[in-house]
Amino acid sequence: MAKRKVFVFLPDGVGLRNFAYTNFNDLGQEMGMDVIYWNNSIFPLQEELGLKEVKIGLNNLNPMTPIYSRARKRIELNLWQKEFNDPVYETYKFPLKYNGLKKTTRSVMTSFLIATNNSENGLKAIKRRISKLEYKNPKYQYCKNQLEKYKPDLVLCTTQRATQAISALLAAKDLGIPTATFIYSWDNVPKAMLVVETDYYFVWSGLMKSEMLKYYPFLKENQIIVTGTPQFEPHFNPDLVIPKAKFFADYGLDEAKEYICFSGDDTTTSPLDQYYLEDLALAVRQLNKQDHNLGIIFRKAPVDHTGRYQKIVEKYKEEITQIDPAWKAMGEQWNTILPEPFDFSLLATVCEHSELVANVCSSMVFDFAIHNKPCIYFNYEQPQLQKGIRDIGQNYKYVHFRSMPSENAVAWATSKEGLQDTLENLLKDPKPIVAQAQNWFTVIVGKHPKVASKNIWNTIKNILN
Repeated sequence: MAKRKVFVFLPDGVGLRNFAYTNFNDLGQEMGMDVIYWNNSIFPLQEELGLKEVKIGLNNLNPMTPIYSRARKRIELNLWQKEFNDPVYETYKFPLKYNGLKKTTRSVMTSFLIATNNSENGLKAIKRRISKLEYKNPKYQYCKNQLEKYKPDLVLCTTQRATQAISALLAAKDLGIPTATFIYSWDNVPKAMLVVETDYYFVWSGLMKSEMLKYYPFLKENQIIVTGTPQFEPHFNPDLVIPKAKFFADYGLDEAKEYICFSGDDTTTSPLDQYYLEDLALAVRQLNKQDHNLGIIFRKAPVDHTGRYQKIVEKYKEEITQIDPAWKAMGEQWNTILPEPFDFSLLATVCEHSELVANVCSSMVFDFAIHNKPCIYFNYEQPQLQKGIRDIGQNYKYVHFRSMPSENAVAWATSKEGLQDTLENLLKDPKPIVAQAQNWFTVIVGKHPKVASKNIWNTIKNILN
């Protein structure tokens, strides 16, 4: 019997971690699939990883597509705000930009589209227009020609939020090829980030499935399939963890110290993040004067190249050791800053050899929970906060934080003055926080986080059969 051919579609680099660096490819082959990566990213899969790939050599969008897509998102958020009587959806809107003629023109056009289509029927009209724009995009015919040549039995899109995926998936649909997409992140559904429409949607958990049905009632229940996410699978592979002695020697760490990981955020989520790192360093300095022996491993956000932490790292070099994530910039856009396979090992090792993690509202709480380590969430304003700088407090009001089964799933740092006590108490007794964090992890990721890749392939097999 001929192998069933599956195109694993990478519209950009964000799907690499889940679908190229894990054992996803090997599992598919073991299940008798012919796995080919339909590669729209700039990462050379065949050259670097030995994976079969078909490169998409045409990367243009219709210039109007981003404008209509931005309007689509805002209209959805407006409709949800009205339907659910909830102001949270207003906070998901990024401000329109008016600096420079090009940005001003785009923002004016976006505002006009929203004003004239701010209804259910208007939303449908916007979506139809996006499809028409991408039908006219030369990339549509280019992708259609590739699909006709290679004849895949199914196309799996590795993220639902990339406009670069629209024309390719329209081509697959027109050829009668089944399509599926994977919901990329734990917060994406209530943020109106469903850019593509496919035959099937692979989601992390029962919670995410219920969200999809709530926000997109035109979908049928059998279209949304709970698979889990490959994102956390590497944490369950002990072979990826670098032995402590080697890790500490390689990165200049002191084996006599206990380390706290500070995981940095992007500038949008936490614009004053460097000052939380400083607060942590000061708390550690004070605790070390009281017979503790602590250090900080600082892991910045992979997409943050601002250099905003550098003065803090230098000022507190006795307390802070910076270990950057293994990512590299392969282009100028944020989604061309791509992970390297080694980062799975590096992250798992940092989790394993740290006592806890501290950050602003990051999903790193789950990475550490797998390693039985707790998390501190900073939840207070910095004195540097001024008009035009985003307060981190609104992050915790987002819909995805309502999934927390207990407020004690993290330790809350509610003031700079109380941080030292919060830290000391958590080091003394982490187990209650860890237990609640692991409960939260199950809500978000489901009960079988180790076998998500296998679940996805079983789902594909069922679809094809």
